[in-house]
Amino acid sequence: MKKKRRHEDHEEHIDESWLIPYADLLTLLLALFIVLYSMNSVDVKKFEEMSRAFSIALNQGSGVLDMPSIVEKGPNTEKVPKNKDKNNPQQNENNSLEDIMKQEQAEFQNLKKQIDEYIDKNGLTSDLETKLNMSQLLITISDNALFAPAQATVKPEAKDLAIAISKMLEQYPNYEIIVSGHTDDTPINNAYFKSNWDLSAMRAIRFMDVMLENKNIGPDRFSAIGFGEYRPIAPNDSVDNKAKNRRVEVAIIHTYVDTANAQTLSTKDSSQ
Repeated sequence: MKKKRRHEDHEEHIDESWLIPYADLLTLLLALFIVLYSMNSVDVKKFEEMSRAFSIALNQGSGVLDMPSIVEKGPNTEKVPKNKDKNNPQQNENNSLEDIMKQEQAEFQNLKKQIDEYIDKNGLTSDLETKLNMSQLLITISDNALFAPAQATVKPEAKDLAIAISKMLEQYPNYEIIVSGHTDDTPINNAYFKSNWDLSAMRAIRFMDVMLENKNIGPDRFSAIGFGEYRPIAPNDSVDNKAKNRRVEVAIIHTYVDTANAQTLSTKDSSQ
């Protein structure tokens, strides 16, 4: 009688090959969390070095950590030190601009003080006004102090004012000067001027001409504009307000300000 061979049950071994990609996944997740944590750091250079190290260790080459969108610096990821850095031209440029702004503001304050002293000394407080902001020094002159009604010829006594301002500007040869003429909304049409545009522009030019009689200031720094009645600083609803709108403005512009926007800024400041 044949003996029956006893078949032992063989245990089935579970396929554990899935553990390898699972471990890799956990490693990548750990690396990701470390990267996210490191992004709070202000030292971008160290982050980039760590990025390359992870990429080489995990992928033997380039990886997600090499993507430029991750290492791109945002507006608040880096603190700019106060001291100048030879390896940081952008920081040096910002510091230089800040120094220029401080120096120019100090010069403008000094110039404003000189003009105000001239105004007080000559009893012109009712005809002249100065305003200083971060864009310009604005000198506003009433038309009564400069011209006869509906005319653009500078009064003889007003020429002294233009000459005095030009002499003060000799100390500051790097600034642009914009001379602008303004009128009220009363229409004008005579043998000399067909509109307020003509009158305001000619008044600005004539006052600028007197300033440029001073040969110690460069004419390339000057420009003249006529705005007519379209840049009022008060409603044209009374005699006094109309008188305020008839004026000549001399704007001395900071070098770091767009001159195209200077007169817009001056009009906003004057109306406040």
